[in-house]
Amino acid sequence: MSTTEPNHLAIPTRPVRTAKNTVSVRRFFSTWVLHTVLVALSFALVLPFVWLLLTSVKTLEEVGVGSWLPGKGGWRWDNYIEVFRQIPFARYYVNSIFIACWVTFLQVFTSSLAAFAFSRLDWPGRDKVFVLYLSTMMLPGLVMMIPNYQIMISLGWVDRFTGLIVPAAFTAFGTFLLRQFMLSIPKALDEAAEIDGASKWRVYWDVILPMTRPGLITLAIFTFMGNYHSFFWPLVMLKSEFRYTLPIGLLYFDSTAGQETNLLMAAVAMSVIPMVIVFILLQKYLVKGIQLGAVKG
Repeated sequence: MSTTEPNHLAIPTRPVRTAKNTVSVRRFFSTWVLHTVLVALSFALVLPFVWLLLTSVKTLEEVGVGSWLPGKGGWRWDNYIEVFRQIPFARYYVNSIFIACWVTFLQVFTSSLAAFAFSRLDWPGRDKVFVLYLSTMMLPGLVMMIPNYQIMISLGWVDRFTGLIVPAAFTAFGTFLLRQFMLSIPKALDEAAEIDGASKWRVYWDVILPMTRPGLITLAIFTFMGNYHSFFWPLVMLKSEFRYTLPIGLLYFDSTAGQETNLLMAAVAMSVIPMVIVFILLQKYLVKGIQLGAVKG
């Protein structure tokens, strides 16, 4: 008679949660939460622009109604045509583009020259002068407005485009931004170029500027967008209507005679959309410029 050993019962085992699995789960949830927050913030930022576009195709009576979409009046695309009928919108647009382009060119050029002097040239008191120049950023614009206006009167530049372009052609911020880029470029490149017989101007133009291209594009974007939408200084300086810029010309739709919000939003939409397109096309240069500018302080 043979005896057999009893079979051992198989006990099911639970999967062991390792530290690696825990980290993966935490990373998944943190990424999900981060993307949710970013989507919510993006929606909050886009919402005013959507309201602007929808308001621009409403009738004036429908603007104050709670509905976002146009009502019985339908989609009034002729509001955009009406803007050109009531004001010389094209003229104001050209004035704004003209002034912004000139200010951008001069500001980038003068800032790059100053940044080259503060970062690549050795001269007595250089760092102290730079700190003094940088401290001008602490002065509020309203404090400098009266002295600048008096200077414009003495030069005869009131109600002239030169009175808007020349004062804005110099900036401590642009100098600081480009100086940070130039400090990250090895000094050995300057020495090698000078050994080959290059002058300081050739070093600046042929060596330093090409390597500072991301910073130049970043400064150009900031400068152009800032001056394109400038309001207060042009309002003080300009007296002739045919020299008005867009921000001043749009006051026609919001005056004591009445407020035409639908036409105002149509005009604002036409003035903002080109800037949005420029930003979308150049955003990679903007991000790259900001990142590289923070490498060395």
